[in-house]
Amino acid sequence: MSQSQATILVTGGAGYIGSHAVLALQQAGYHVIVLDNLVYGHRDIAETVLKVELIEGDTSDRALLDNLFATRNISAVMHFAAYAYVGESVTDPAKYYQNNFVGTLTLLEAMLAASVKHFVFSSTCATYGVPKTTPIPEDHPQNPINPYGATKLMVERVLTDFDKAYDFKSVCFRYFNAAGADPEGRLGEDHNPETHLIPLVLQTALGLRDSIAIFGTDYPTPDGTCIRDYIHVTDLAQAHVLGLSYLLNGGNTTIFNLGNGNGFSVREVIDTARQITGREITAIEHERRPGDPPALVGSGDRARSILGWNPQYADLQTILSHAWSWHQKRHAH
Repeated sequence: MSQSQATILVTGGAGYIGSHAVLALQQAGYHVIVLDNLVYGHRDIAETVLKVELIEGDTSDRALLDNLFATRNISAVMHFAAYAYVGESVTDPAKYYQNNFVGTLTLLEAMLAASVKHFVFSSTCATYGVPKTTPIPEDHPQNPINPYGATKLMVERVLTDFDKAYDFKSVCFRYFNAAGADPEGRLGEDHNPETHLIPLVLQTALGLRDSIAIFGTDYPTPDGTCIRDYIHVTDLAQAHVLGLSYLLNGGNTTIFNLGNGNGFSVREVIDTARQITGREITAIEHERRPGDPPALVGSGDRARSILGWNPQYADLQTILSHAWSWHQKRHAH
């Protein structure tokens, strides 16, 4: 099947990672339809930047899904429609099990009923829990320490069982900290509430926040702060397009970690942001937060060797520069 003929349904395609994936799919010649409930997604991004058909709705709405698959010739689904606030998943697990697990199961059942059997799943390194080794390989034991990670692991297990029972083919991407913005400034990271370090640091640089918090300075890392694997969102999106192509060309169900393999500390992120923005960024040190591992770094070797994935923007300076350009534009008014 040629890409120009393939229609891809992207759930959560008006969100941060989903919108970048839509852009990458469009650039690769696919026709894209977005399904998003707009709880966290942005209508303006979908309609004015991506100029994509946007269906406002929920993955748990079976009637909507059945109609969608009946009236569109959908070849595959790329699924980003998860709630992803780890802290909230602890205080309101019902919301997470309902959306991330039940909603996904409903989507999978609708796909099966319509004989659509190619699925690219946005999973997470949170399925691993506290790592025993770094960089983390795909066969690392999975022991999530929060409901968010648990919901993703449950879906992964469903996909394994669906493959055996129904010949339903999927690619799961477990990734680390998505960061950065479209290099041409069309898309970027805009969460409400914002919990991610890089946008919080840049909002501080813009004067939208008084300071940035460093949670824990006594970790067993070179500078005492947590190390995380930041991966450029455009590189993430490219991996999803490669994963889709792999499935459409007959690839078997499999799992890939997407990481840059080294990671950067909280202090490194803040210091690099100071260099790039030329602004004073006040950082205030706090006690550690419970449940924060000292280092989370993933290996992307398997995706490189099997999919031919080749990240273009692996250095922190580039990731922060692209993000800074976007934030300045987004908050200019």
